Amino acid sequence: MNAPDPTPPPAASVTHYLTLNAGSSSLKVALYGETGDDVILSGQTDRIGPEASMVLTGRSGEAIVPVPGDLRTHRGAFDAMIATIRTHHPGLRLGAIAHRVVHGGARYTRPVIVDEGVRADLRALEPFAPLHQPHNLLGIQCSAEAFPGVPQIACFDTGFHRDHSQISDLFALPYRYYEQGIRRYGFHGLSYEYIAGELKRLAPQCAGGRVLVAHLGNGASMCAMQGGVSVASSMGFSALDGLPMGTRCGQIDPGVLLYMMEHERLSPERIRDILYTESGLLGLSEGLSSDMRALEAADTEPARRAINYFVDRVQREIGALATALGGIDTFVFCGGIGENSSTIRARVCERLGWMGIHIVAINNHIHAKVISAPESRVCVMVIPTHEEQVMVRAARRLVQGE
Repeated sequence: MNAPDPTPPPAASVTHYLTLNAGSSSLKVALYGETGDDVILSGQTDRIGPEASMVLTGRSGEAIVPVPGDLRTHRGAFDAMIATIRTHHPGLRLGAIAHRVVHGGARYTRPVIVDEGVRADLRALEPFAPLHQPHNLLGIQCSAEAFPGVPQIACFDTGFHRDHSQISDLFALPYRYYEQGIRRYGFHGLSYEYIAGELKRLAPQCAGGRVLVAHLGNGASMCAMQGGVSVASSMGFSALDGLPMGTRCGQIDPGVLLYMMEHERLSPERIRDILYTESGLLGLSEGLSSDMRALEAADTEPARRAINYFVDRVQREIGALATALGGIDTFVFCGGIGENSSTIRARVCERLGWMGIHIVAINNHIHAKVISAPESRVCVMVIPTHEEQVMVRAARRLVQGE
């Protein structure tokens, strides 16, 4: 009889979960352990194209050297990311791969396991999110090819907002368009779901009330919540609507688009490029930057113009969404700008005294969790968002049959 093998079991005995978040020019990844709480590897590829770069870190923050690959395309970025993960974790056994999918339409309100029918439905929604949905679906395809048999989970940015009333979702168009799916969907739902959960954990006395969340980053939107449920959102039919963003215009008079078509003879493709990639902070700053950090540091007239417009539109949207709630009890900043720019937070709040919003300058400066003053009628908080955490939790629930 052979002696028992004294070596420990291989790493493959531990189940891991992978999250992929593909943007229009970026790819974020996170690898989680069996519990879905411990991040083993995380990072992203930025500026997919000729100037792309991949940065990954391990559990203790150590740099992970990526496998060389062609980062000029999303396909190449996916392949390089997957190859890097496999190289550094050769015994990897995945329980599921969770994907951020920007658009779930009216049908998909919760995360689902992707099959061919789901893929077909999501492909049909590509015209609704042309710069994001194709990349989301490509990520699902690449993952299925690299890890056959592993469940692919679609987590929808629109899902959190599907409890809106019909009035909140309507456009004042002939009703047949609503029946065709032309309605306000809202986005950044994974971020808002995370914030709603964190409020329950950190400030349960606030979570059940009227909460306004500002997700301010390269993509920016706001969400009004009542009792942790989305009531209204600044974004509408597409991820273009509402607040100005890094390169996206935000709210715009449709007459401007008619002018572009009729008088400048621009094609739909050219108009789409302008609205998605040449507008927002980049366009207002005359091409200086789409990054709020660079604009704050520049302190030039174009930079100030872009910042002033951004702040003004955020303040206007606060007023509109506060009306939808009948007032607000808690105001939360999140997203890259919301979490890290004390200047933008201060400027947004400085004209909101009439709403009972007052902040403590030093608390704001050090990015404290609560930055509102004791006399403030509204609790103002800064909570870092974590979309990947929502995704991995959803994946674990689905594959475990919960």
